[in-house]
Amino acid sequence: MKEYKVVIYREGLLGSLFLGESKVDPDNFSEFLNSHAAEGWRVVTMEKEIRRMLLVSSREAYLVVMERDR
Repeated sequence: MKEYKVVIYREGLLGSLFLGESKVDPDNFSEFLNSHAAEGWRVVTMEKEIRRMLLVSSREAYLVVMERDR
């Protein structure tokens, strides 16, 4: 039997407020994925999205679907 988990990963809001745009840091994202892998989670799929924040900035985010055996 499988267990599933959906997580939205995004960087902090400050980058998009001060710089007008916030992109996901690859090192932080790798750390996030590795911490879940250590708990037995495996990425099934992910979707990148750009979210508008406060009408003047954008923020990059990933919707990550993970699974593991129960």
